[in-house]
Amino acid sequence: MRHRTVVLLSAGVLLFGLTSTETNTSLAQTASVALPGNLQTVFVLVMENQNWSSILGSPNAPYINGTLLPIAAHTERYYNPPGNHPSLPNYLWMEIGGNLGVRDDGPPSAHPQIWTGHLVTRLKNKGITWKAYMEGITGTECPLADNGDYAVHHNPFVYFNDVTNNLDPNSAYCIAHIRPLTELPTDLAAGTVAQYNFIAPGLCNDMHSSCNGVNQIQLGDAWLSVNVPLILASTAYQSGALFITWDEAGHGDGPIGMIVLSPFAKPGYRNWVRYNHGALLRTLQIIFGLVPPLPGDIAHDAELSDLFATFP
Repeated sequence: MRHRTVVLLSAGVLLFGLTSTETNTSLAQTASVALPGNLQTVFVLVMENQNWSSILGSPNAPYINGTLLPIAAHTERYYNPPGNHPSLPNYLWMEIGGNLGVRDDGPPSAHPQIWTGHLVTRLKNKGITWKAYMEGITGTECPLADNGDYAVHHNPFVYFNDVTNNLDPNSAYCIAHIRPLTELPTDLAAGTVAQYNFIAPGLCNDMHSSCNGVNQIQLGDAWLSVNVPLILASTAYQSGALFITWDEAGHGDGPIGMIVLSPFAKPGYRNWVRYNHGALLRTLQIIFGLVPPLPGDIAHDAELSDLFATFP
């Protein structure tokens, strides 16, 4: 039996969630259910720590400016939630609509979360498939700690005990759903991507820091120029959308980038509506037909439907 609780988050978000008594009922879903609108597949790709003013028009980002923006819709006023820093609180916000009181980049062992009302578990409970593609992981264990280019605080899913079976590195459910980024091209070509796909580049490619003396924006833009075309050429994209955003601003709260590519988006369109990561999560909930959406602050966020000609 499922018991529901109401939890007041430190960020001021009221959150309905299932208690930790609910257990995983499946490992990897092999079938998907039809979503309520035209959008049937979602890709969310998260870059790191750049203000939009550092990207827009930058000679270090020729792919974003010269190739993506002319065919994409984007917003000029997308922010990380006010004062929400560093990285981990923003990744958590994209997954559950709040920072759960987390204000640092500590590992899952420092911040294990019992709440099961977060996005991917709500998807699982509806039979909607999900997968995260993380650069730098092996795929042989649940990635609960930093390793080389892989930063665990860029992976919000492993902070939830229902995903990791209580921080078990051998969790079959975690391993099945959190996969190496190297598997994405094969899954795209085979048509076996999930309905919700979360993508995080490694530390040398996510625009956070320079590597080998190369400008970090230039590195990230080059990485996007290799990986984004694979998504845009896939069958899944023809009934889907790719959201490219940044976890937080390099200084202040932004604006940061939010670029939407989809056959149903408005090509070359931009707006000045004020958004934050709650808008992304609310948009995903609408696409996936998750009713009711998380209440509290996120219920008042403007979703990203204005960037689409047809939504959802």
